[in-house]
Amino acid sequence: MAREALPQGIGNWSLTSLQQRLVKTGGRLIKHARYYWLLLAESHLTRRLFAGMLRKIAALPSPAG
Repeated sequence: MAREALPQGIGNWSLTSLQQRLVKTGGRLIKHARYYWLLLAESHLTRRLFAGMLRKIAALPSPAG
């Protein structure tokens, strides 16, 4: 890993610290994803409604930049 690519604040962290932070952050992301997946499943969202939501999201203008 090139340490130059890291922000200055964490550029001097040990590889163990970086690994632990990455695993902890990944765990939180997975936990939240599972929670929202369950919310969708429990709401009895039909495939047609879900597809309609995705179409509306896709139709939104993308941010410039």
